[in-house]
Amino acid sequence: MNASIPAAEIVVVGAGMVAHRFVESLLSRAESPLRITVIGDEGRHPYDRVGLTGFFSGTTPAELELDRAVFDDDRVRLMPNDRVLRIDRSARTVTTRSRTTIGYDTLVLATGSYAAKVAVDGADLPGCFVYRTIEDVQNLRDFVERRGRMLGRPMRGAVIGGGLLGLEAAGALQGMDVEATVVQYSDRLMSAQLDPAGGGMLRRLLEARGISVRTESRTTRLDPDSSGAVTALEFQDGSFERADVVVFTVGVRPRDELARNAELDVDPRGGVIIDERCSTSDPHILAIGEVASFEGRCVGLVAPGYAMAEVAATRLLGGDAGFPGYDDSSKLKLSGVDVASFGDAFATTPNALDVVYADPVAGVYKKLVLSDDAQTLLGGILVGDASAYGSLRPLVGAKLGADPAAYLLPEGGNEAPGGALPDEAVVCSCSNVTAGRIRQAVHEEDCRDAAAVKGCTKAGATCGSCVLMVKKLVGQELASMGQTVSNALCEHFDMSRRQLFDAVRVAQLTTFSGIVERFGRGRGCDVCKPAIASILSVLVGAHVLDGENATLQDTNDHVMANMQKDGTYSVVPRMPGGEVTPEGLLAIGQIAKDYALYTKITGGQRIDMFGARLEQLPLIWQRLVDAGFESGHAYGKSLRTVKSCVGSTWCRYGVLDSVGMAVRLELRYRGLRAPHKLKLGVSGCARECAEARGKDVGVIATETGWNMYVGGNGGFSPKHAQLLATDLDDDGLIRAIDRFFMYYIRTADRLQRTAPWLDDLEGGLDGLKDVIFDDSLGLCADLDAAMSQHVERYEDEWAATLRDPEKLQRFHSFINAADTPDPSLAYVAERGQIRPATAEERRSGGVLIAGTALEVRR
Repeated sequence: MNASIPAAEIVVVGAGMVAHRFVESLLSRAESPLRITVIGDEGRHPYDRVGLTGFFSGTTPAELELDRAVFDDDRVRLMPNDRVLRIDRSARTVTTRSRTTIGYDTLVLATGSYAAKVAVDGADLPGCFVYRTIEDVQNLRDFVERRGRMLGRPMRGAVIGGGLLGLEAAGALQGMDVEATVVQYSDRLMSAQLDPAGGGMLRRLLEARGISVRTESRTTRLDPDSSGAVTALEFQDGSFERADVVVFTVGVRPRDELARNAELDVDPRGGVIIDERCSTSDPHILAIGEVASFEGRCVGLVAPGYAMAEVAATRLLGGDAGFPGYDDSSKLKLSGVDVASFGDAFATTPNALDVVYADPVAGVYKKLVLSDDAQTLLGGILVGDASAYGSLRPLVGAKLGADPAAYLLPEGGNEAPGGALPDEAVVCSCSNVTAGRIRQAVHEEDCRDAAAVKGCTKAGATCGSCVLMVKKLVGQELASMGQTVSNALCEHFDMSRRQLFDAVRVAQLTTFSGIVERFGRGRGCDVCKPAIASILSVLVGAHVLDGENATLQDTNDHVMANMQKDGTYSVVPRMPGGEVTPEGLLAIGQIAKDYALYTKITGGQRIDMFGARLEQLPLIWQRLVDAGFESGHAYGKSLRTVKSCVGSTWCRYGVLDSVGMAVRLELRYRGLRAPHKLKLGVSGCARECAEARGKDVGVIATETGWNMYVGGNGGFSPKHAQLLATDLDDDGLIRAIDRFFMYYIRTADRLQRTAPWLDDLEGGLDGLKDVIFDDSLGLCADLDAAMSQHVERYEDEWAATLRDPEKLQRFHSFINAADTPDPSLAYVAERGQIRPATAEERRSGGVLIAGTALEVRR
């Protein structure tokens, strides 16, 4: 293979994302004359295939198109809707379907790949689709619309293949109101990216979203109905799944037929063999992207294709460059389901160590893979909360410089420690943009925000997962230069959360689409959507599952319950101040007994019931509502509990009625959505039995009134609340808390708890006192009115859901059998109750019963 190749007449076969990047890179750096011909078999300009799923949420084909200016250049000729049929290597020509013969000095193969189907009977039935091109998704949408009208009932869909693309396809089906099931041959979803624990957590997140999952299921046949269209899938174990539409996402195959016919060296498993300089066995032919096989691998990701494009362009311009190998880092693009994998995620490096954080209640699993001295980051897996992906992925191969566990803190905790990223750290893997290149763009190319850096370097222009890290780096550099730093919420909104709150309030907007049309751009992301859902909840007060709201919520809000480690849910009725009547206790006890739920008194002074299946939630809540209970909002960024001691009503040390005040506060602030969860505590004397100073608002009784503390929290970074006011009477206390909460809700950043908010607040505690008690900003009347509005329009979310048949449709475990328990559930008896069986207990046969907790005591 020859390192010196001519470049004057260049022919590119393929007009996809990698070809577009190659031509763009070549044009931007070429100083001598070039003639480039690009031949593509699709009848359109190159488009963003990574963002293809956006088509189902309203993104038009025109919006998916890549920069047309590349092909408006006089040096470039684009031939769409044509195809190269033959390469004549001796004559250095290609012949196309239109019978055009074109000569070349250098030929670049960028033919990409095609979507494969499972080789089974029925794979070509009407209603079976692949998910690869704009035409594929247009045909899928059109079929669903026609078939749905004909059937007159909700359609059932199956996606064969549980990888990244398969889960996006399932989300697309669900977005078209198709009941989606993902069918995976292996034992877990995204098996190329996730370990068993991560795959299990992902499955529970998907099922909470309403997407069914079948693992270890091999499809053997697709059956037609009387009209000839697909109607069911048959599996190797004899079971079947009804499906009116089937999408195949079982991988891609390199389109290497041209290379084979031209007798280039091709890997037996597919793909044109290249060296590190992207040269094939012919010195005049290069191959880049998914058609290229490097060290025996073809990878269906855009990032390595872009890296190859840059290498090829550099070589054609006389430079020296080499392809460094594949970066398999990936991030799932499915609203409400956060997943990322990077580096050596499976710890294949000898003596590698794992650091794992798991929170089954929150639906979060995080793993970092470290060197044997626990200093160097090798890779990681993030499920349920991938917010650290942009920060961690560039650190692969570098020393963390701190306790690795600190990088896995829950959302809203302190920022992960560590110094500035080294210049050589790759921030954007799609475009191979380093931290040093971003710093250069800020200092030397006058880029003043993430959008400008994106335009200049292409960082964040493809999958977008690095945008937050790009924004952080830009902010750091601007601050070092003494310039103003942007505090934009995300790439879709230039405003901060505080500014956006005020803008939405003044404009009186009531929907996400209206807000993004007026103040933002694009379709939104998993950063701005939940943030705006919270803002709308405060300003509009609509039900979390009404209209567009249902698509904006975090995972647990989708079903108004907290998912547990085995995929079941907890039921947490509100018990204001920890009070509950004997009748209420009897009702809870009977419900827990009837559904065999594990029961526990929590630290928030209420009763949690664990082990409820999705389809059981409405049945359980109907009985709780009938008994006088309401949602405890254990699943939301809202008020959780108001903890109290017995107070003066019973305790001989109590000086004021702490229980009565706690009940009054909880009934006032119930359902109040905020940037983060809220907790209060009320102690009836200075002995502080309610631990009030560990809460966002703590209230302690004295002989002369209530003392009010603010900004406390537990968690990984516990902090004591600070004294804000003393000797308040009942009304004065409530007025102060009203203003504190509303001011916090209006001005805090996304996922910022009251403690760090207070630390960042201008003027600190004294400034807060001025706002709340002296009305220094002239806001008190507005804050009072906002809280009064919240109190007046409060409605229990579960009671409202039970009255709405449409909302109740989301509560079922299986599409075809709503009351069938999940057979994967397994329990053992412990201390007179049940708990989920461990993996070892399942393997050893120590399971009391599998299927449903309800049957354990029968």
